[in-house]
Amino acid sequence: MRNRFDEQLAQLNKEIISMGGMIEQAIEMAVDALIHQDVKKARIAMDSDKEIDHQEKTIENLCLRLLLQQQPVARDLRVISAALKMITDMERIGDHAVDLSELTLVMAGKPYMKRLEHIEQMAKETMVMLISSLEAYVNKNLEQAKQVIEHDDIVDDLFVQVKTELIALIHQNADNGEQAADLLMAAKYFERIGDHATNIAEWVIFSITGKHKA
Repeated sequence: MRNRFDEQLAQLNKEIISMGGMIEQAIEMAVDALIHQDVKKARIAMDSDKEIDHQEKTIENLCLRLLLQQQPVARDLRVISAALKMITDMERIGDHAVDLSELTLVMAGKPYMKRLEHIEQMAKETMVMLISSLEAYVNKNLEQAKQVIEHDDIVDDLFVQVKTELIALIHQNADNGEQAADLLMAAKYFERIGDHATNIAEWVIFSITGKHKA
C-alpha cells in the first residue's frame, strides 16, 4: 500500500514540474512578446492558458485521490495540501502571462517611449523565483525555499525603480501618460508573479516543517 502511495506522490511531483514548465514557457513567450511588441507571440502565450488550467485540474484530482484512497500520515498530508495551495498560485501566474499578453496587444500600435530594461530584469528575477520555488518543493530543499522569499525584495525594489522612471517620463511629457500607465501595470504583474512565487516557497516550507513561514 505504501509503495503505491509513494508512486503516486512521485507522480504528483512530475505533474507539478510539468505545470511549472508550461507556466515558464508561457511567461517567457509573454515577456518576449512584450519587449519586442510581437502580437503573434502574445496571442500564442494567451492560448497556452487553457493547457495550464487543464493541468491544474489534473493535479487537483490526483491530490484528492491521494487523500481519499490512501491513508496519508501527517507529513504526507502536508505535502498534498501544500501542492493544492501551490497550484492555485501557479495557475494565477499563468493568468498573468495572459494579462501581459493583453497589454502587449494594447500597446502594439506605438513604439515604446523608452527601453524596458528594468521591466525585463523584473521578468528575469521573477522567473528565477518561480523555478527555484518549484525545485525547492520537488527536492524538499528548505534553504532554497527561504532564498526565494528573500529574493522577492529584489523584485519589489525593481518595481519601485520602474514606477519612479515612468512618473518622471509623465512629468516630462503628459502625452506619455497612457503608455506609462500600461507599462506600470506590466511591472505590477511581474511584482505579483514574484508574490505568487513567494507563496509557493512558503507552502514548501510548510510541507517540510509544518510551519507556513520561515
